[in-house]
Amino acid sequence: MAMDRGWNGGGGARNVLGGPLEPCSFKPITGFFRDGCCNTDENDFGSHTVCAVMTDEFLAFSRGRGNDLSTPRPEYDFPGLRAGDRWCLCAARWREALEAGQAPQVILVATHEAALRYAPLEALKAHAWTG
Repeated sequence: MAMDRGWNGGGGARNVLGGPLEPCSFKPITGFFRDGCCNTDENDFGSHTVCAVMTDEFLAFSRGRGNDLSTPRPEYDFPGLRAGDRWCLCAARWREALEAGQAPQVILVATHEAALRYAPLEALKAHAWTG
């Protein structure tokens, strides 16, 4: 059964705090469904559910792990990310970065509750964006 991808109105997808899932970024447009939200369903094998604020350190870490998020890929309409951009990260990649001491800050209200399958709420809260 697919998870509900909606983020507004009466219900829909929930964030890790239990409230309605809020948008992560429209510029650049993010999300598995490119809807600006960290929505997910059974087709999202990477669980792109953590709304994170990119840093140069994390982008270098991700590139070193074989996932270059900073290089533009026009063929995929991907502008490349820079420090300060918000992006729906794969929850397992965020946890990997956490374990390596490289986890970027997280926008909790825009992080889908499915991320809790990969990272405990306490760890996400410890990396809550304060900007």
